Amino acid sequence: MQSAQHGPATPSRRDILSTSLGLACLAALPFPSAQAATPAPVSIPTGGKTMSSNTITTPDGTQIFYKDWGTGQPIVFHHGWPLSADDWDAQMLFFLSKGYRVIAHDRRGHGRSSQTDNGNDMDTYAADVAALAAHLDLRDAVHIGHSTGGGEVARYVARHGAGRVAKAVLIGAVPPVMVKSDKNPGGLPIEVFDGFRAALAANRAQFFRDVPAGPFYGFNRPGAQVSEGVIANWWRQGMMGGAKAHYDCIKAFSETDFTEDLKQINVPVLVMHGDDDQIVPISDSALLSAKLLKQATLKVYPGLPHGMCTTNADTINADLLAFIKG
Repeated sequence: MQSAQHGPATPSRRDILSTSLGLACLAALPFPSAQAATPAPVSIPTGGKTMSSNTITTPDGTQIFYKDWGTGQPIVFHHGWPLSADDWDAQMLFFLSKGYRVIAHDRRGHGRSSQTDNGNDMDTYAADVAALAAHLDLRDAVHIGHSTGGGEVARYVARHGAGRVAKAVLIGAVPPVMVKSDKNPGGLPIEVFDGFRAALAANRAQFFRDVPAGPFYGFNRPGAQVSEGVIANWWRQGMMGGAKAHYDCIKAFSETDFTEDLKQINVPVLVMHGDDDQIVPISDSALLSAKLLKQATLKVYPGLPHGMCTTNADTINADLLAFIKG
């Protein structure tokens, strides 16, 4: 468990990052230049259903951007904060090549969806997914969520998934609840998330560079193979979204309690987590979620970081495929 310290009333960027992430000097670390491992090639099918991207409009007038590629059993991907559907490129291409229909959306306020100043909460996020699933008439779907997206999956499946969802996957996911309280003594202090908000408000562009360059992908670990392209792509996705929505979403992913959602889910759920996750510590997330779910399979990845879907895509994709086919 990462510890947090109280920072000054007007923190510097270095103080903010130390408080927020439990790590010091993210921007100042001498990251080595190295290329990420080259993933195995995939054969993308041609013909049949046309690859498409489009938007739906929710009842409150918000436009939700989504990609919908291929045919077959649908797999719906839910991204983490503050990213977009593009964070699932390695998974969407892989599962498209395996004959699945792959769908990913940009959460409201993120990516190419409307930069909303309201509705940036888990109930609304889940309702937006329900609207998308109804629009596309998704049945027998597998919903896969990373980080904040894992919370979105838990709430959607519990409240809206009846008759539509076959299985679910939580990867480095925030449930049951992140923030420390009397009911969750192992959580992270509220000051951690206050630090996130302060860093975003002070210099969002720099904050969104420091997070992927450091703890998100484990690039701050000795001997890490650092990919500047991966860092830049994280920054690009983050800066596409709206600052207000990103700010509000910190409360949504840190303070929402998914305990009852997890208890209500009746479909098989794969819980995947790296034991070197510096963003969502495993001891207060996956290990607890697996105990609350009725049909859970827990898979722990020694030494892997929060962003393991990118850094270790081949491993994650193979395990996802085995679960979906099993």
